[in-house]
Amino acid sequence: MRLSLFLHMERLGSQPDDATLYRQMLELCTLADRSGFHAIWIGEHHGMNFTMSPNPFLHIVDLARRTRNVRLGTATIVAPFWHPLKLAGEAAMTDILSDGRLDLGLARGAYEFEYERLSPGLTAALAGERLREMVTAVRGLWRGDYAHDGAHWQFPVTTSAPKPMNAAGPPLWIAARDPASHDFAVANNCHVQVTPLWQDDEEVARLYQRFDSACEAHAAGPPGQPRPQIMLLRHTIVSESEAELRAGASDLSRFYNYFGSWFKNERPAEQGSLRPMTAAELAQNAAHAPETMRRNNVVGTPAEVISRLRYYEQLGFDEYALWLDNTSDFDAKERSLRCFIQHVMPAFADSRVECN
Repeated sequence: MRLSLFLHMERLGSQPDDATLYRQMLELCTLADRSGFHAIWIGEHHGMNFTMSPNPFLHIVDLARRTRNVRLGTATIVAPFWHPLKLAGEAAMTDILSDGRLDLGLARGAYEFEYERLSPGLTAALAGERLREMVTAVRGLWRGDYAHDGAHWQFPVTTSAPKPMNAAGPPLWIAARDPASHDFAVANNCHVQVTPLWQDDEEVARLYQRFDSACEAHAAGPPGQPRPQIMLLRHTIVSESEAELRAGASDLSRFYNYFGSWFKNERPAEQGSLRPMTAAELAQNAAHAPETMRRNNVVGTPAEVISRLRYYEQLGFDEYALWLDNTSDFDAKERSLRCFIQHVMPAFADSRVECN
């Protein structure tokens, strides 16, 4: 099972400043590159300090000049916010500038806050339709001389300029949760990214089963076509200190309380940050309580984390992405990452697989 790193520029308020936050992200990324991670994944978000990444291609191009070993992926581009021609061309240019290291992950999006501002009236169902149409259109543009007459975009014969380094384009990944999304990804020869968010390992098993069922349903695909792969994205905190683990669980509790508010667009924002939550507000959601976060997410000693990752590997996951953003400060995140590198990664050194 490959091990990867997922992160954004992330904070609750206005500190540290944007430039410092970016430098801190770069430090974590270059550490991951030196330490044997397979990939670094960066998502797309707009108008919020909580997860800052207005165009992950910019980060990837910069990281391509600062790293040597890792693949560089989008987890994820929010497909409904793009036009197919822009996405095809910018992804291809990024693939060239990263020497073919790009993996292109696509999603329908999550935050109502972003839907309201970038595409008013957009619903999750409509966003899903645009995501599925985008996959067809982008691949057609990469092949060239492609005209599109879809429900959401129409354009005459056009070719992506430039084209990606590989004629088939970079590997495509779809963020999937419901069975229909898994089925679409597998039927269209896309890899799958899943996250249980704050839920427990029963949800992890359900997500894998949906992927596996989709693979079984499409087993009689084109001859020689390999089975798609699946990546699990999960908040992970590793420490040999119980006090640090308790603090990390509290940070995750705060993260998911704010995540829920951004997702539902239910709290005023000022200067890119939500109005701070009171202690009482943070405590009222039992599903996000610190003890629940400690139990459900991968929060533990190196031995505990190795055991959890072994379970995911046995389920059949091809890649595990360590989700580092959690409202902790930079020092805490760096300590956790270094502990993971030193004590967890060696246990998986001989079990990595390649991604086609």
